[in-house]
Amino acid sequence: QVPLVESGGGLVEPGGSLRLSCLASGFTLDYKAIGWFRQAPGKEREAVSCINSRDNSASYSDSVKGRFTMPSDNAKNTVYLQMNSLKPEDTAVYYCAAVFSCLTLTTGPVYFWGRGTQVTVSS
Repeated sequence: QVPLVESGGGLVEPGGSLRLSCLASGFTLDYKAIGWFRQAPGKEREAVSCINSRDNSASYSDSVKGRFTMPSDNAKNTVYLQMNSLKPEDTAVYYCAAVFSCLTLTTGPVYFWGRGTQVTVSS
């Protein structure tokens, strides 16, 4: 059983929208922190956003702030990444991860990684 499974990636034109899903299995999202990361070819992995399921507080990188949001549905044990106004530079494999804390998203422990879903923004 894979703890985290992403879905919803695909090909979209610039300016379009996609919603990625991160389904948790084997553990509940209550009181957990879930982060979204992305990695483009030839580039380092980048932290995109994070949500603290305890209070639904979310944080975003400057590169996506104002365009991406992280709704969650604890009843479905799913966290989403709603991506609007997509740009070609958003093209990457997107991963969700269960992390120790959003405050230490890039430096702290990661409990589980998903396998990723490809997002391609191109006309």
